[in-house]
Amino acid sequence: MYVAVKGGEQAIDNAHALLERDRRGDPAVREIEVAQIEQQLGLMVDRVMSEGALYDRELAALAIKQARGDAVEAIFLLRAWRTTLTRFGYSEPVDTARMRIERRISAAFKDIPGGQLLGPTFDYTHRLLDFSLSDRPCFRSGSTRADALGTAADQVPVDRPGTDTRARVLDLLCAEGLVRPERASER
Repeated sequence: MYVAVKGGEQAIDNAHALLERDRRGDPAVREIEVAQIEQQLGLMVDRVMSEGALYDRELAALAIKQARGDAVEAIFLLRAWRTTLTRFGYSEPVDTARMRIERRISAAFKDIPGGQLLGPTFDYTHRLLDFSLSDRPCFRSGSTRADALGTAADQVPVDRPGTDTRARVLDLLCAEGLVRPERASER
């Protein structure tokens, strides 16, 4: 604990209490739960896990809650927690041919066998606020997000994108003789 601050340990305890008060917000509003963060802020949870180098959705959501939604602080919290853990093994390389694909876009290989898959993306949104997600009725308009999703449903099942696997581009290049497979002696 850092106690060189004027006021010492009591000042630090008071700072922690103020931080907790600010994190909690208005007591009249129901407190957000870790499970809500885990399920509804999936991209943020993924970012915190990735940069915190620890795959645990619940701990990442807890860190986000504790950090009051500050992703950078949540990453620091998760990294600090990770340093306390015993290292019990090493990761094996992932066989990317068996990964569940949600998004597969290639500018270099336009006609990839199996096709390209846009998946869930913000790339083609107008970056405008979607007021239909608001709790306040005065913000809602006549059209809903479900209306917009209707057009995509004809092409890819919205409830389960990326349930198939596809060939790796590297395997396709090897099959055409454009890339030489690595030999064990070259490793």
